[in-house]
Amino acid sequence: MFPILLFALFSSSPQFIFGVDAAPAALVGAALVNLDIQSESAQAMKVVPVITFMVAVWLLAFYIMKAGKLVSFISAPVMGGFITGICTTIILMQAPKLMGGTAGTGEFPELASHIGATLGKINVPSLVLGLVSLVILLVAKKWIPKFPMAIVLMAAGAIMTVCLPVKQWGVHTLSAVEPGLPVWQLPDFTAISMKEAVTISLSVAVVIMAETLLAENNFAQKNGYKINDNQEIFTFSMGNLAAALTGCCPVNGSVSRTAMGEQYQARTQLASVVAGVSMLVLLLFGTGFVGYLPVPVLTAIVISALLGATEFHLAVRLWKISRTECFIFIGAFVGVLFLGTINGVLIGVILSFTEMILRTAKPATCFLGIQPGHRHFRDLQEGRQIYGVDGVILYRFSSNLFFANVGILQKEIEEALQEDTKAVILDASAIGSIDITAADRLELLYRSLNKKNIRFYITEHIADLNGQMRKLGLGYLIEEGCVRRTIHIALKDMGIHWPYPLEGGVKNEERAASRKRADNRVQEFVWAFGNEAEDVIERQIRHQIRQLKENGDVEELLHGRWAHMEELDEDEWMEHLEEHLKEIVNISGKDEQTLAKRMEEHRKQIQKRIATEHPELAERFRQRRHILDQHLKEKRPEVYELVMKLREKELL
Repeated sequence: MFPILLFALFSSSPQFIFGVDAAPAALVGAALVNLDIQSESAQAMKVVPVITFMVAVWLLAFYIMKAGKLVSFISAPVMGGFITGICTTIILMQAPKLMGGTAGTGEFPELASHIGATLGKINVPSLVLGLVSLVILLVAKKWIPKFPMAIVLMAAGAIMTVCLPVKQWGVHTLSAVEPGLPVWQLPDFTAISMKEAVTISLSVAVVIMAETLLAENNFAQKNGYKINDNQEIFTFSMGNLAAALTGCCPVNGSVSRTAMGEQYQARTQLASVVAGVSMLVLLLFGTGFVGYLPVPVLTAIVISALLGATEFHLAVRLWKISRTECFIFIGAFVGVLFLGTINGVLIGVILSFTEMILRTAKPATCFLGIQPGHRHFRDLQEGRQIYGVDGVILYRFSSNLFFANVGILQKEIEEALQEDTKAVILDASAIGSIDITAADRLELLYRSLNKKNIRFYITEHIADLNGQMRKLGLGYLIEEGCVRRTIHIALKDMGIHWPYPLEGGVKNEERAASRKRADNRVQEFVWAFGNEAEDVIERQIRHQIRQLKENGDVEELLHGRWAHMEELDEDEWMEHLEEHLKEIVNISGKDEQTLAKRMEEHRKQIQKRIATEHPELAERFRQRRHILDQHLKEKRPEVYELVMKLREKELL
């Protein structure tokens, strides 16, 4: 009761609920067994508060050390796997109580064994009562989520106990509780050696901090608010101090109670205050009522809430978008289930860091070029009209540079060298740090290029990287002019000025502002959608066709906002339109021959424009046109046949 009220007072979480929970209770119980202390004995009642007090001391130490920042190293898959593992573990602990048995303890093997043993002696009335309650709760959660069905079921269960001989049927009810409030007093520190108390309490404190912080952050992310991790650790300490002074075992955040509160949209700590006050009233005046509550009904309420807190949906989502992160989720989940809270989190964190190292060890890289008439550097693979600067290798490395990935940089640059290469310019805009191994390899690369009379530049990086290079012995590169603020400055240092000469003798002339804007739109489109660009074009055309149904304007469809695309992209757009020729004819009522002719005339104009303005692209255009025609032939053979007939009649 008092830990709950203190938590409500100090916590930065608006919804998390504190109290006695399975994990720390199990650890303390195991410690008592190892100490050969009988549970529920007078000795146990003396030892447990001492352990709880030391847990509070450890948590206060963690607060002073600002240990809350460690949570930032735990990823969403780890957090999701952890919370799902905790919920599943508690469900497995509670499941035997639905069948008339006792709650399980331990990890999955012990829990499965206990469930198996309980299956051999099922109490049918308990099972029926529990399953019916669970079904009612799940249905109510879906159709009337705000209705307090749990309270209704508890009341119905109490009435059933009064009116029916449920105890004779073997249905367990809660044990009766002696009335009165707990007494505040210091623990008896002589009940256990301080060395044992410190050792036992450390593991309990770590579990409380890790489990509760992870669960709190999970609920915070899910519901769109932030918590102060370090303040929460202080709150845990105060809660356990109150527990120790009232003779209670260690307490921590309760996933099951919080999930139950979330089910009924509890959004403030008023829920904890009401819970604490309700417990106070119950202890003073209502302890007799507790003995009428059927255990299967209460178990069904807990399981219903926990099912809603699991995040298996996150695992399904991760499986679709990132198998690696899905395996991290599974690792944390299985770890918690089989090895316990701390080990599960450690497995997830280790997998996360391993995945991060592997990812940074093979970062995204690309060679850069420019589109004629534009000054911005882009990935050579990004578009059909991107060309490298003649005699210059522009290379972008998208990661911090360290021992595990510097070999990729060196290898890719060396493999890209040509006989006419005059310079290598490294776009280091994504490099924020460099280690000594990478610095040594960069120096080797610089000297190797220097022997071949190839200049080497490092550009676009943050100023802090220059300080790192000076400390690592690469300061002379700055002094020799190999480090420049931008790629443009590096090119100017080489004597290469705008308009830059492009590979293959492609003309690079300034374009009109309107044409640049149109080109930029296409670049943005291809950059945003990548390999899915063709599918997106198809979706946009379908959108335009839906608009055609509303306004009937064929001209807007044929000469819409794409009229100033790159010629190759515009031709592809027209090919997609031809695929929908039949549909456009049906909607507009226009003649099929007329529409097909107009589309082909438009494509012929594109072809002439390319031949005039970009003769270097003429052959590429013919190749692309052939590919598009074959695509049209496969998808719409009847339209392809019509187009071919129009071309044969030389109407174009």
